[in-house]
Amino acid sequence: MTAKQTIEAGKAILGIEFGSTRIKAVLIDQENKPIAQGSHTWENQLVDGLWTYSTEAIWYGLQDCYADLRKNVLKEYDCEIEMLGAIGFSAMMHGYMAFNEKQEILVPFRTWRNTNTGKAAAELSKLFNYNIPLRWSISHLYEAILDNEEHVPAIKYLTTLAGYVHWQVTGQFVLGVGDASGMIPVDPATKTYDAEMVRKFDELIAPKGFSWKLLDILPKSLNAGENAGFLTPEGALKLDVSGHLKPGIPVCPPEGDAGTGMVATNAVRQRTGNVSAGTSSFSMIVLEKPLSKPYEPIDLVTTPDGSLVAMVHCNNCTSDINAWVNIFKEYQQLLGVKQETKDLYGTLFNIAAQGDPDCGGIMSYNYFSGEPVAGLMDGRPLFVRSATDKFNLANFMRAHLYGAIGVLKLGNDILFNEEHIRVDRIMGHGGYFTTPQVGQRMLAAALNSPISVMETAGEGGAWGIALLAAYVVNNTDKLSLADYLDQVVFAGNTGVEVKPTAEDVAGFNRYIQNYKAGLPIEQKATECKK
Repeated sequence: MTAKQTIEAGKAILGIEFGSTRIKAVLIDQENKPIAQGSHTWENQLVDGLWTYSTEAIWYGLQDCYADLRKNVLKEYDCEIEMLGAIGFSAMMHGYMAFNEKQEILVPFRTWRNTNTGKAAAELSKLFNYNIPLRWSISHLYEAILDNEEHVPAIKYLTTLAGYVHWQVTGQFVLGVGDASGMIPVDPATKTYDAEMVRKFDELIAPKGFSWKLLDILPKSLNAGENAGFLTPEGALKLDVSGHLKPGIPVCPPEGDAGTGMVATNAVRQRTGNVSAGTSSFSMIVLEKPLSKPYEPIDLVTTPDGSLVAMVHCNNCTSDINAWVNIFKEYQQLLGVKQETKDLYGTLFNIAAQGDPDCGGIMSYNYFSGEPVAGLMDGRPLFVRSATDKFNLANFMRAHLYGAIGVLKLGNDILFNEEHIRVDRIMGHGGYFTTPQVGQRMLAAALNSPISVMETAGEGGAWGIALLAAYVVNNTDKLSLADYLDQVVFAGNTGVEVKPTAEDVAGFNRYIQNYKAGLPIEQKATECKK
């Protein structure tokens, strides 16, 4: 079928992902290739000291994103979207969305970005003997309990953003196992919430006398490929206000952005991993077995089909690089030099590749905000050098490229050096890898591992959730998710690989030693400059 015939036959599949700054829709054909896109830009708001998006912004953003997709389909193919093969919804993970029995939100959505849950996360980590991050839903819930918030006794439903949207358009209160693992830990054997941790939590809060227990308020956890309901008539209108979209469309389990990133990079099989490097960064390594003990810098979540994943999440990545590139752009404008911004990035990234393997001794801390992995709750961007360091443009840019993934290396050194994790393939995606091979080379040196990048990685999480929707309706051979991605979606495409060199690895190791030694400078900067 042509793209137009696929849409008219109702065989196209839709994926929608709510990112931090953009809601994106991707329509794919029966060969899993994108044929149309839509988007909506939005921003979080700081309300009463907490980062949030209003429910009004959620629904307006979804509807505007879908309307943009519909407009593009009309323009490109001169047809309406009346029916779809399947739909999937994804969103930024974690956070806190609590509702009463009337399905009314009790407090504004608290996103993953909030760090007010320190006491709760510390107590739960000790109780469970398991690292519970600040941003996880269970941390938000227990912090609300510790703070004696009035709404807690009225909670009937607790979910994530992806789970909320899915619930409202299908009537099904469910969650994909990967997203569920960011609410409270999931047992990889049962692929649902860890029973022992649930029991401990219920015992912990029993003196409060709430009418609910934890499992009463959490969504049912579903594995990739399971039926998660169908678009209701009310849900169809919530998505397409024009009224053209028909109900009855299958909808896959809603997932978090980490899970869809793994799918989009074909990194759900054990001993594979991926690194997403953009405004923030995180690495996901699919484990063969649990870690020997908990580590504060490492979160344990799951793939969309329930395999255990070690996640290193970093709040900062390319923002400081972008700021410095803008300085060079301003200088070009003063000289009257015209160059496309993407070409300027290419010029500066390529000169970085010519720098000394250890950046000549100079260092960059890219901390626009705090970095818990580095033990810093606040951040200040810093460029640090001594009078004897080799200060030139190549080393300057290389230091910023190293600095963008410095925290990522700190977390992954635990996995590779202390836990001796083995990985067959790591895929890279995100803006850090836009200039061919340069970002790959830097990350390969940092992790001492080959890094591959595929052209399709740029399609992102909306494509990933569309693939998960396709997996529900098109997996006629009953393949595992890993086999389905290998054989049906990627069909042998492993991308372009860059291997680390001994010289680059040794140079990055020297850089990171200086970097760790200099962290007190960063700490002092947060204390001195408010």
